[in-house]
Amino acid sequence: MKFLRNYLDKIKPNFEKGGKLDMFHAVFDGFETFLFVPNKTSKSGVHIHDAVDSKRTMTFVIIALIPALLFGMYNTGYQHYLAIGQNPGFWNTFLFGFLAVFPVVVVSYVVGLGIEFVVAQWKGHEIQEGFLVSGMLIPLIVPVDTPLWMIAVATAFAVIFAKEVFGGTGYNIWNVALVTRAFLFFAYPSKMSGDLVFVRTGNVLGMGSGQVVDAFSGATPLGQITAAASGPVQVTDVLGNPLSLWDMFFGLIPGSIGETSKLAILIGAVFLLVTGVASWKTMGFVFFGGIITSLIFNAIGTTPGMLIKPYEHIMLGGFAFGAVFMATDPVTSARTETGKYIFGFLVGLFAVLIRVLNPGYPEGMMLSILLMNSFAPLIDFYVIEANIRKRLKRVVAQSDNRGKI
Repeated sequence: MKFLRNYLDKIKPNFEKGGKLDMFHAVFDGFETFLFVPNKTSKSGVHIHDAVDSKRTMTFVIIALIPALLFGMYNTGYQHYLAIGQNPGFWNTFLFGFLAVFPVVVVSYVVGLGIEFVVAQWKGHEIQEGFLVSGMLIPLIVPVDTPLWMIAVATAFAVIFAKEVFGGTGYNIWNVALVTRAFLFFAYPSKMSGDLVFVRTGNVLGMGSGQVVDAFSGATPLGQITAAASGPVQVTDVLGNPLSLWDMFFGLIPGSIGETSKLAILIGAVFLLVTGVASWKTMGFVFFGGIITSLIFNAIGTTPGMLIKPYEHIMLGGFAFGAVFMATDPVTSARTETGKYIFGFLVGLFAVLIRVLNPGYPEGMMLSILLMNSFAPLIDFYVIEANIRKRLKRVVAQSDNRGKI
């Protein structure tokens, strides 16, 4: 990497004030600090220095997302060839999925980072790194058949109105990727739900026959359960074959690109917890809240949605993906240690509540996290106020004890 460092040092004067390319200073600075730790040091005051800055933290999250991305690519090809009754082998299956998913990733980053660059140049500030993660999350939480222009419009809306108007990274109230998903859901509902959006049946650069077999259904297993008139329900694949628990765990089921494989999500979760990027309190209590709520519905319910077992809630839909990668967002979740327990528990509770009580919208994780993003500052406020009152009582009690002595 030394040659790259030397090259950047050589061209850097062109991007500094007075240089012929100084109008692109923010773009160059963002690229340089993404590749290398900034060499700026504090001139005065007391500071704690750490090589792991926010860009490196975002990079850790992207690394954690790679297993879900790669499996999502394979599963996209797998669902396609399963629907048309073909088995071209592992690499052709993966290649089909890669060609279907990669353009979504490109559109997400080009639109999102493009807006970030424009805003940074306009303000004369450094490029903010928050979209490094959002740009990867957006492709993973949408159905594979979502038109690229819709993703571009939704991404632009989310970056501008859910992030930049609040001041940029660190100031946004809601998770940018989830706002993108919510915009798509409410603006283009036919492309976000139903039986045909989760399986790519058309050609991708000449690959695939574009055939659809008789009785084809790309409905997600969670959608199959909530749409049933009575239970219990045997979930099936696109051809009507029963799905096992292992199929759900490994992710060979219809669903949004990155949410199907719980194994890939588990790998990412372990990485985030080991590196300390994500809070186990938030993550763990999302699952805890979902399990408790599901058990309550199991005890009192009669509809198929109420009878969904806790492990099925975790295995199906975006529950696990949201718990690991969305609810743990340090900007939009609770920041106090006690608040993380409360925030996580309520995310899990409302996710199951929405799934069970709203059959028209079987996937409740998106709305649950966005709802709790809105209440995260309030949770932190009351936690801090409670700590202040506790300390004041402690001080008064100590003063009383000294007076008695």
